[in-house]
Amino acid sequence: MRKTCSFDNVLKVLVLVALPVVFFLGTICIGRYPVSLGEVLGCFKAFFTCDMGAVSQQTYAVVMSIRAQRALQGLLVGASLAASGACFQSLFRNPLVSSGMLGVSAGSGFGAALSIIIFGTTVFTPGFSFGFGVLAVVLAYLVGKIAGGSPTVTLILGGTIIQSIFSALLSLLKYLADTETQLPAITFWLMGSLASTKTSDIWFAGIPMVLGMLGMILFRYRLNVLSMGDREAKTLGLNVGANKIAVISCATLATAGAVCVSGVIGWIGLIIPHICRMIFGNDNKWLVPASISIGACFMVLVDTICRTLTAGEIPLGIVTAIVGGPFFIYLLKKTKGGGW
Repeated sequence: MRKTCSFDNVLKVLVLVALPVVFFLGTICIGRYPVSLGEVLGCFKAFFTCDMGAVSQQTYAVVMSIRAQRALQGLLVGASLAASGACFQSLFRNPLVSSGMLGVSAGSGFGAALSIIIFGTTVFTPGFSFGFGVLAVVLAYLVGKIAGGSPTVTLILGGTIIQSIFSALLSLLKYLADTETQLPAITFWLMGSLASTKTSDIWFAGIPMVLGMLGMILFRYRLNVLSMGDREAKTLGLNVGANKIAVISCATLATAGAVCVSGVIGWIGLIIPHICRMIFGNDNKWLVPASISIGACFMVLVDTICRTLTAGEIPLGIVTAIVGGPFFIYLLKKTKGGGW
């Protein structure tokens, strides 16, 4: 029995690791400029060995300068949003919450719009977006502390309040923005896209995303205890307050890093954790790593569809909403709007 369980665990790990690699290589091959898998591998070999060999300069530029960077960012963004959603759903014991529930997406959107209006360019957008995304979660936590009462309920209410305020401020900025240049830039950013991926963006946002995901992986066992409720967790000797802050901090770090370079992409933090629960169950030991893997694959798949389906590029938020809307209706029917 132990050998069978061990083999199953090893198989799960191999599948979860292999899937993102397959999607990563697959999306690089797909596009209006077709590239074979052999050419892709040849480009990576040339990158690490500095020996171009039989790889053409054009193919190398398409693979390494455009598609590989975009695919890598897609993997990180999808993994971060899905893992954050899984952690929040377990932490708050509610299947209808997502990675942006504490206001990080609204705060990031406001920061991005503010940057575009002040500077007239998107150069400083990632920094402003990341900073205001983190600020929104800090304010939501402070509002929850001021309100008192049940920590879980007040934190959710604090997130709702801060999200509403930043959404209103964002609407004000859109009203004041120049309709010829600034408003289109804000609108397109808010719909989400990986089209403007740069190496600097990957480094700037990749570090908080990776650190956040590592933290969520480390705390996944304690999430099982926290999901039982505060009283039960305290009975088992867990410092509830400190662990909640740690999990929220890691999820916020990952989500803010994702949103600041990709824009606001909804639904991934909601639907991917539920798909993973259907496959792997509710144990966060597997749920969090599975959400990272499946979320990364889903984001890359959606991005591939968005950039190849039409002559122009479709914003990511449109496709994720088309997929997520019907799934959300299914969740409402299943849970009747309540928690677990």
